[in-house]
Amino acid sequence: MMENLDEAELCFPQLNSSCRKPTQPPTEALLIYILLSSMSLLTVALNLLVIIAISHFRQLHTPTNVFLLSLAVSDLLVGFVLMPVEIIYIEACWFLGDVVCTLYYVIDYIITSTSVANMVLISADRYVAICDPLHYPTRVTKRRAQIGICLCWVCSVLYRIFFLHSHLTEPERSHSCLGECVVVVNSVEGGVDLVFTFIIPIALIIGLYLRVFLVALRQAHVMRSHITAATARQSRAVTVKKMEVKAARTLGIVVVVFLFCFCPYYFPALAGENTSVDATSVAFELWLTHFNSCLNPVIYAFFYPWFRKCIKLILTLQILKPGSRDTKLL
Repeated sequence: MMENLDEAELCFPQLNSSCRKPTQPPTEALLIYILLSSMSLLTVALNLLVIIAISHFRQLHTPTNVFLLSLAVSDLLVGFVLMPVEIIYIEACWFLGDVVCTLYYVIDYIITSTSVANMVLISADRYVAICDPLHYPTRVTKRRAQIGICLCWVCSVLYRIFFLHSHLTEPERSHSCLGECVVVVNSVEGGVDLVFTFIIPIALIIGLYLRVFLVALRQAHVMRSHITAATARQSRAVTVKKMEVKAARTLGIVVVVFLFCFCPYYFPALAGENTSVDATSVAFELWLTHFNSCLNPVIYAFFYPWFRKCIKLILTLQILKPGSRDTKLL
C-alpha cells in the first residue's frame, strides 16, 4: 500500500529517476492560484490598455510613446505567456520535455531583458527631452525610436541565446530528476548576467534621472533669480517646489521599484553562488521580477493625464466611433 502511495506521488511512476509531484496544502494552493492568476490578469489588462491607447490615437504617435508601447508589449508577454505557464505547473509535473523547458527559459529571459532595456531607453528619452529640449525633435524622431526598439529586441534575443547556449545544446544538464523544469546558471554566468541585466541598466537609469533632477533644480534656480515681484515669487516658488518634488518622486519610484523587484533574484549572483530557476515551483524571486511588468504601466503610463482619458474612452467603447482616432487628448 505504501509502495502504491509512493508511486502515485511520482511524476513518472514507472521510472526510478522520476521527481515527486509538487504539492501544496489545499488552502495555501488556492490562495496562491488566486493571487498569481489575479496578477497575471492585471498585468495583461493594464498593458493591453497602454497598447490600445497608443496604437489607436494619432496624437499619441510620438517617439516617447513608441518606447512606452514597446515596454507594454514586453510586459504584456510576461503576463500572457510566462505567468500562465508558471501557474499551471504550481502543482503539476513538467511533461513537455527538456527542449521545451529550455526554450521557455530562453523566451523568459528575452522578454525580461527587453523590458529592462526599454526602461533604459525611456530614461534616455526623458534625459534628452529635459536636458536638451531644443534639439529633441531632431535627435529623437519616431523613426529613430523605432530603430532603437528593434535593436533592443534583437540584441536581447542574441544576448540570451549566447548566454544560454550551453543549456540549448544540453537541455537536460540542470535536471536532477524527470518531471521538473529547472535551469541552473553557474556563478560565472550569473555574474555576467548580473552586470549586463542589472548593474549597468540600474546605473544608467539612476545616472540619467539624476541628471534630469539636477537640470530641473538648476532651471528652478534660474527662474527664481528672474522673479522680482513678491507675489510672483511666492507663486513661482510653489510651482518650482512641485517640479522638484515630482522629479524626485519619479526618480525614487523608478529606482526603488526596479531594485525591489530584481534584487532578490540576483542575490545568489551577488553572493557568487549558482542561480537556480524552477518553473515547477512558486519561486518568490521569480514572481517578483514578473510583478515589475504589472507595475511598469502604472509608473510609466498612469502618471500621464492622457492615459486616464484613454481608459475612459476605451472602456466606454468611444474608440469604436468614427473619427475617434483624432480625439484631442493633450
